[in-house]
Amino acid sequence: MNFLFAFSFVFLIVYLTIPFFEKLSIKWNFVDKPNERKKHQRPIPLLGGIGMFFGFISGYITFIRPIDKQSVSVIVASILILIIGIIDDWYKTLGKEFPALPRLLVHIISAIIVFSSGIVFYGFTNPVTHKYIILPYIIQFVLSIMWIVGVTTVINWSDGIDGLAGRLSAIAGSTLFVVALAKGQDDSALLSALIVGVSLGFLRYNKHPARIFMGDSGANFLGFILSIIALNGAFKQATLISLSIPVLALGVPIFDNIIVVLKRFSRGESIYKADATQIHHRLLSSGLTQKQTVAFISLISVCFSLISIIILLLKV
Repeated sequence: MNFLFAFSFVFLIVYLTIPFFEKLSIKWNFVDKPNERKKHQRPIPLLGGIGMFFGFISGYITFIRPIDKQSVSVIVASILILIIGIIDDWYKTLGKEFPALPRLLVHIISAIIVFSSGIVFYGFTNPVTHKYIILPYIIQFVLSIMWIVGVTTVINWSDGIDGLAGRLSAIAGSTLFVVALAKGQDDSALLSALIVGVSLGFLRYNKHPARIFMGDSGANFLGFILSIIALNGAFKQATLISLSIPVLALGVPIFDNIIVVLKRFSRGESIYKADATQIHHRLLSSGLTQKQTVAFISLISVCFSLISIIILLLKV
């Protein structure tokens, strides 16, 4: 019941406060204007990420116990992610692109803060001997930081059409919730319930045609929290095979954007260069509507999630 209360609490906060942030965005002219890459017909409010963050943090402070060093570290790091995302969104309101390097540095710093609090990929269980193998510290550090920064980035890159990033986050969060329950990891299950509540509460206003965007602030924040949930839950005590569970839960944005990065790298372009190579852009170009595209990608994501749960049930 605690998970249901947490889910309902943040869902209602986001659902009820997003209209306020929508009006605030319009009042401050904090809006995303249409251009050759963005197909919406009118300027769209961009402060949805703040509403999502407000809902999540309210639930986090209310339900997560105890409030210790690790909890404070997650809050501080999340605030940094939100702030750099808001700055990025502000540049968009001016028709400019925020440089990738400062954003990347803040993401790395935020990941280091979380890592320092003890949310770490320590190692894995040998499926043959059942012996837990602890990795050297430097490998723990590199893998943990790469995971956090990578998932934060791919969820943001998936936020290209109405409702997509929110749906993918809700599906991934639901999958990680099931994994956490199966492993008896109440903290990770609670975090998952919060992120699903936030995502679904926001989707009411973000489904096509969207009334408000989550912006980089919201998309980066969702990816950041999802990476923490996996790192502090699904990856713990995992065998070599079950390490694939959180990867599959986030499979669509991860695999799609690995392909995107490889294509950009092969062309000698910056991996942060905005283009139309993501799967949602390709599906739209093939003739699908936005609703059809989101439904198709969501179905693929659900399939990946079901595979990850099957692996969990097989206990391999």
